Amino acid sequence: MTEVLTADRINDAAQIATAFGRLLRGVGFEVPVSRVMSFVEALGLLGLRSREDVYWAGRATLVSDPQDLVAFDRAFAVFWEGKSASGIAVELPPISVTLATDTGDDEADQSDLNARETGPTLRVRYSALETLRQKDFAECSDNELNELQRLMAGLRFTSTTRPSRRKVSSKHRTRLPDLRRTVRRALVTGGEPIHRQFLEMDRRPRRLVLLLDVSGSMEPYARALVRFAHATVVGRTRVEAFAIGTRLTRITRELSSRDPDAALRAASTAVADWSGGTRLGATLREFNDSWGLRGMARGAIVVLLSDGWDRGEPEVLAEQMERLHRVTYRQVWVNPLKHTPGYAPLARGMAAALPHTDEFIEGHSFESLERLAAAVSA
Repeated sequence: MTEVLTADRINDAAQIATAFGRLLRGVGFEVPVSRVMSFVEALGLLGLRSREDVYWAGRATLVSDPQDLVAFDRAFAVFWEGKSASGIAVELPPISVTLATDTGDDEADQSDLNARETGPTLRVRYSALETLRQKDFAECSDNELNELQRLMAGLRFTSTTRPSRRKVSSKHRTRLPDLRRTVRRALVTGGEPIHRQFLEMDRRPRRLVLLLDVSGSMEPYARALVRFAHATVVGRTRVEAFAIGTRLTRITRELSSRDPDAALRAASTAVADWSGGTRLGATLREFNDSWGLRGMARGAIVVLLSDGWDRGEPEVLAEQMERLHRVTYRQVWVNPLKHTPGYAPLARGMAAALPHTDEFIEGHSFESLERLAAAVSA
């Protein structure tokens, strides 16, 4: 796919600055990242409506050599107006700027481009996946969510470990002698225990427990986060997944299928209260009584994916979060609303749970889920 790049095709200052910086590099400018960041800050202050404001912002931040001003004016005219720069008084052939996505069909794009253009072409490429990584889940289409499913499958959780009761052979000297191996090795030396062997305590991966809020307030994000839960269950050992709303539903078995579509269908069928109300305190009490305190949450990393809106009593939620915190290794709360400008955890449920949370992070985009993976693996 090939499109003409004009200013109204780009909807924020960072994308404009990045695209224009790539254009300048293509015509021989030396544009370091620091100058592009300065251009972004200038656009944030001046806005994007006035051509003159954008021009002087770019000229002040991106041009360091007066000899480059003619080339800068020409490139800016091409970038802003989306047409050839032959109207500028320079003795150079006309250049058009195109924005091409990496679709893999470069030959078809090039032939189509040559049929419409006669002059040399400077092609600025961008990655659609890079834009998708930063896009809010609530604004994603079904096709974009399917593409995100592929990205989530590539997330890797480095399993943190915990001490086990089992003992294994050690290559180093420890305080635990391995009598069986020592005697066996002594048979080679006539019964003399010359080579002493030792044991050490084994370590096992910590369990990861995902509690996913599927209430009505979380509906724009739940469809993406359940895909994240599926990728985690399939790609990591010792993972348990639960849906929480007005009741608690274990969906680990449903999400264990390698087929994402089949797993999502099974999970949606199993959860009877999808897009219903929210009773975080009551569902956490059920989890603690039936699963958590009996062993599933002991020494585990518990991740709650919820916006914190709760119709129940906040005291109940605070009590159950405290109970759970006593037995877990770490509790992480993922709130998709945290990235909203001016956000503060003032909802009753969120305010009650926050004192018993070890980490409070965003969960609105794929990049925020990468930070979650890093936090869980820390």
